[in-house]
Amino acid sequence: MFHFNRLAAATLAVAVMAAPPAALAQRAPAPLPAAASPESVGFSSKRLERLDAAMAQAVTDGRVAGMTTLLARHGKVVAFNTYGQASLADQRPMEKDAIFRIYSMTKPITGVALMILFEEGRWRLDDPISKYVPELADLKVMTGTDAEGQPILEPVTRDPTMRELMSHTAGFGYGLSEEHAVDRMFRDKRVLSSSSLQEMVEKTATIPLMFQPGTDWSYSIAVDIQGHIVEKLTGQTLGDFMAERIFRPLKMTDTGFQVRTGQADRLAAVYVGAPNGGRLFEAKELAGAPAQDFTVAPRMESGGGGLVSTASDYARFAQMIANGGELDGVRILAPATVELMGTDMIPEEALVSSNGSVGMRFNDAVGFGLDFAVIKDPRKAGGLEGKGTLSWGGAAGTWFWVDPTNDIVFVGMIQRFGGTGGPDLGTATRTLVYQALVDPAK
Repeated sequence: MFHFNRLAAATLAVAVMAAPPAALAQRAPAPLPAAASPESVGFSSKRLERLDAAMAQAVTDGRVAGMTTLLARHGKVVAFNTYGQASLADQRPMEKDAIFRIYSMTKPITGVALMILFEEGRWRLDDPISKYVPELADLKVMTGTDAEGQPILEPVTRDPTMRELMSHTAGFGYGLSEEHAVDRMFRDKRVLSSSSLQEMVEKTATIPLMFQPGTDWSYSIAVDIQGHIVEKLTGQTLGDFMAERIFRPLKMTDTGFQVRTGQADRLAAVYVGAPNGGRLFEAKELAGAPAQDFTVAPRMESGGGGLVSTASDYARFAQMIANGGELDGVRILAPATVELMGTDMIPEEALVSSNGSVGMRFNDAVGFGLDFAVIKDPRKAGGLEGKGTLSWGGAAGTWFWVDPTNDIVFVGMIQRFGGTGGPDLGTATRTLVYQALVDPAK
């Protein structure tokens, strides 16, 4: 499982985003059906107790205030558990319908939105981004600094493509850290704090790329650019398009760019841990910037990190992916399109060992498709999951994966910036889930 300990910086910019979001559907939640028993879908109830105990211990140890986990196989819920509290200050217990800030788990949903338009013939994978966002034509690449500390720039050899945009190989920065000068420019220009996606693109156009398109990988502003392209191609806001084409069809009643009116008491509080591993503090501010208020409409609907959701809602989205683009008779994408999203897009020359945001390693075992990380060879990667497993996570600790080989979906929801105060919970849950899958043929 990939780590997102350093993604909390992204929320500093997301915190002040805004633009009117679509109203969420008012229908009751529609969770996946329950399995008759864990054994009926190949799991050992006894071995699943290890998963339950480990998650409960993370709460007992004070690493997280509360948690929700949902495990499903063959479209049926095997285990759906809550732990701890949604708010320590209010002593509010964590409920199954708790709403979470999912931050970068927004990205795969934005990718699906764009792929809906791909299926309609609105764009092609190797089209230049500038065909749809002319502001991003003729960009420059930063190759270093001169004696005065000023950027040394060179022209792009070619405009980056849509394929590169969706696989983070286009060269854009993000502003999640200050290790690279381009990221510092993103932070200084407050790109993610823009008042609209149009303003975000205009600011991005003034900042050089980190590398020539297609030659490296770096987590980036790319998915917010994708959201802008969805708006340009459809004439709708990103939130309206997602609601019409994804959320309402999938009955994701609690997913959107703000918490529905009257539902603020269901929003879990978000925390940061003390540097010495001490008690949790509610994240009212982050590096001097107010934490985003998800009960009001954002100024910019961030396709890279702006959604709130529940474990049940996100499990429905993930199950649609596991089913090859369909859920409960509603088809969002064709199976081949889902397969395309799960195909590694990183060229061999762009393999990297790390980057400034996410602790990850790309190689012949682990790759990145279109807005999903993908496990190509799970045993070589050191994991127990199935080949082709898709995943991602969010800055406040949420995580999920979709295993098409074993038809397993897992969603984990916590609200803590800066890691989980110990061993990564996403990695732990993968091991604990698969050690309990004792009869995968069922």
